[in-house]
Amino acid sequence: MKHCALVPLLLLFIHSTTAAELGCSATARSLHLACGYDVKDDYLTSIAACIDSQASGLEECVTEFDAELTEASEECSEVFTARLEVCEALGDAAHDPVFGEDHAASFVDPLQIGITIEPNPWFPLVRGNVWIYEGTFDEDGEEVTETITVTVTDQVKIIEGITCLVVIDVAEEDGEVVESTADWFAQDVDGNLWYCGEISRNFESFEGDDPEDPELVDIEGSWKSGREDAQAGILFPADPVVGDVLRQELAWTDAEDVIEILSLEGDESTAVASCNGQCLVTRDFSPLEPGVNENKYFVPGIGLILETVPGEDERVELIDFQLQ
Repeated sequence: MKHCALVPLLLLFIHSTTAAELGCSATARSLHLACGYDVKDDYLTSIAACIDSQASGLEECVTEFDAELTEASEECSEVFTARLEVCEALGDAAHDPVFGEDHAASFVDPLQIGITIEPNPWFPLVRGNVWIYEGTFDEDGEEVTETITVTVTDQVKIIEGITCLVVIDVAEEDGEVVESTADWFAQDVDGNLWYCGEISRNFESFEGDDPEDPELVDIEGSWKSGREDAQAGILFPADPVVGDVLRQELAWTDAEDVIEILSLEGDESTAVASCNGQCLVTRDFSPLEPGVNENKYFVPGIGLILETVPGEDERVELIDFQLQ
């Protein structure tokens, strides 16, 4: 069996990278290389389809996919640059979370949070807690109202030896379910809240269906620590420090959310809760979506009350909550 041309290139990359350089940026370079090959694979597959089915309009077909190749290649470069920016903020450290069976003793029984164990103030992971959020946005020229309901259940899931609590997050647009997610969270003995994974079910309805009910279309964004090299991250530290940058999750190319701690003295309000100058304010972003940022405001003891997009009027606000 012949080796593909990729193998010598990978060997050159590995041998030219010293042990001292095997950090976050080296991972980013390898992922950039992989992205380029994925783009070329998609392009050549598309060209094959052109040749097979559109011989009479081959030139026009190829031109269309040439443009897509250029756009996809530019996106690979943008994601690479964004990953390097995250690496710089992390001091080029590889992600090495203190999580897994060897550290199980460092995590609490989540069913005791709020009873014998103090909850993380920025996300009180207490069974029965419910938060409801609402926001409006423009979709193809129409105003859409989104409602998000977050419920802490009494269900547990053991992931890599750590007992995680199941939190259900349901998003609706104009009353129709578009996403239902089961998130898995754990809290350590220091009060840090960990993100262990999620199963995200995305729904869509199609005009002409009878009945026109939302149907499952994908589980994009789903991941679990320990599966396919995915790793847990800290969702919220118990004692955040302004300027800190933290990976909340890590499943390369699928889930790479990061937060930056901006302030502990944020001052915002919604109809049901106010910061009073005591909010944790974060910048939430992902290198998979370069240039996209959200600011979130957390009231101690209540949790998230507001999401905003810098430079835009878009707001997702807490409209109701029930805390046990």
